[in-house]
Amino acid sequence: MEEPTLRVADRSDAPELLRVIRAAFSARRRVDPPAEALADDLPDIERALDAGVGVVAELGGVIVAGLLIDISGAVATLRRVSVVPEVSGHGVARALVGGALTLAADLGARRAELFAREEFPELIEWWRDHGFVVLGPAPHGVRMGRDLPVIRDVPTADDMLDLGRRLSRILRKGDLIVATGDLGAGKTTLTQGIGEGLGVAGPVTSPTFVLSRVHASLGGGPDLVHVDAYRLGDASELADIDLDETLAQSVTIVEWGSGLAEWLADDRLEIDIVRGQAGDTRTVYLTGIGPRWAGALDNLREQA
Repeated sequence: MEEPTLRVADRSDAPELLRVIRAAFSARRRVDPPAEALADDLPDIERALDAGVGVVAELGGVIVAGLLIDISGAVATLRRVSVVPEVSGHGVARALVGGALTLAADLGARRAELFAREEFPELIEWWRDHGFVVLGPAPHGVRMGRDLPVIRDVPTADDMLDLGRRLSRILRKGDLIVATGDLGAGKTTLTQGIGEGLGVAGPVTSPTFVLSRVHASLGGGPDLVHVDAYRLGDASELADIDLDETLAQSVTIVEWGSGLAEWLADDRLEIDIVRGQAGDTRTVYLTGIGPRWAGALDNLREQA
C-alpha cells in the first residue's frame, strides 16, 4: 500500500472526517455505554476543528483516517483517532499519530494524552507500543500519555556536533538511540558529538561496511556502540550482531534503525533528522519512548 498523505484538516473536511469516525467506531466491538464518537454530528466536528486542530490521512485523494487535537496549555489531547476498516492494519494509524504528535509539538505542546476504553486491551497495547503509558484510571477506561518530540533546528555541522554533546549529558548505560535521516543528513555527525561528550575512543566514523563498532570509554563511563543498519534487510539480520550482549553496559546508536531496532528495548530515544528546504539547516526531532525518557529531554526542550 502507498504511503498516506498527511495534512491539517480544515472546516470543509468536517463531513469526510465525520464519515471516517463513524466508519471506524462502528466497526469496533459493541461496548456499554457506547462510544461518544458514535453520537457526533457535523456541527460537533466543525466546532472541534474551529476550537482545536485536526489531522487527516489521504490515499488517492480520499480521506481514510483522521483525528482531532485539543490543546490546553502544554497538553495536547488526541480524540476520535479513526481509520476506515478497509485500510486498517497497513500502517496508516502509525503515520497519522506520528504526524499529529509532531504537529502538536510544533504548536507548543509538551505532552500528549488520550483516553482508551478498557474493553479494547489490544488498543491499549497499541498505544503502549507507540510510547504511551497508562497515567491512571478513567470512567470505562484509562488515561494514557507520553512526552512529545523535542524539535531543534540545527543550522550547521558544528551545531549538530554541539547537539550531540548536549545529548550525551543525558545518556547512561543501557540507552538505545534509533536514528533516522537521509544520506548525509547528519546522523554520523550527531553520533560524533555524542561520542565526544561521552569521552570514548575515536575516531567515530560511519560503520557502513563493518555494520558496528565499539568505542570504549576513556573515563569509566559507558562505551558507545555505533551501528549502521543501512544494508540490513530486516530485524533478524540486526539480531545476528548480538547487540543484546553489550546493550546493558553501553550507549547504543543504530543509524537507519527505524523499523529494525525497536525490538532491542522498550525504552529508547528515536531521532529523526530532516533536511531543510534551503541551505544546510536540519530539523532534528527527538522522541523519548517509555518511562526512562519521561521528562528526560526537558532541558533540551527549554534550550530550543
